[in-house]
Amino acid sequence: MSRNADGRTRVRLNRSRVLETAVALADTLGIDALSMRRLAQELDVVPMALYKHVADKEDLLDGMVEVLIREIDPPAPGADWRNAIRQRVLSARQALQRHAWARQAIESRARPTPAVLEYQDSFAGIFLAGGFTPDLAHHVMHALGGRMWGFTQELFDGSAAPAAEAPPALTPEAQAAMFAQMQELYPNIVTVATAAQHDDGSVVAHGCDDQFEFEFALDLLLDGFERLHRQGWSSAQVRKQHDPAR
Repeated sequence: MSRNADGRTRVRLNRSRVLETAVALADTLGIDALSMRRLAQELDVVPMALYKHVADKEDLLDGMVEVLIREIDPPAPGADWRNAIRQRVLSARQALQRHAWARQAIESRARPTPAVLEYQDSFAGIFLAGGFTPDLAHHVMHALGGRMWGFTQELFDGSAAPAAEAPPALTPEAQAAMFAQMQELYPNIVTVATAAQHDDGSVVAHGCDDQFEFEFALDLLLDGFERLHRQGWSSAQVRKQHDPAR
């Protein structure tokens, strides 16, 4: 604790407080109005004080996404894969509804942070633990897309928001070192990502076959539509099942 010139007590800054304040400010003002200067004003510090805890605006946004991820319920212990995925996606959707800025922040990230990779790895792990082959898990995660985060935009398609400049290409040695680190930290992602053929021109995910993933998701949805049609599905019936009081 310290005191301002007017005698008011000032709470000592740390990264967690900076990020939580940034989240609250973005909730109120919107992400476009969030700036380092405005955040410093909210925290009653000079702007330079923030740079001890966040490197720049991009690091701030990365950290805000991490705060969002911590609000999403972890995988339910003992749940089957379908319920585990459904519950997590719906929890993510609730988090995004609390934070209108979150989708834009997620879509604008140039590269995934450890928190984002851990989140994606947990989804891959749920499918693999549920008996999915790595190949099926690979394509199902593409079909799931942005629903993983609680919205329907394709997870790896940055067209809905301006993306940061793509990172420079890595040397073969750097790629090998990064892959080894990924294998250790996020084994489920590596298992799933290396299970299918790849295409260097992809925008869905680096090296993935755009056309195949698009057609897979389309066919998956059409198959689901056909099954519901055969069953005589109605939204009223489903709502009644979830809420018998209706």
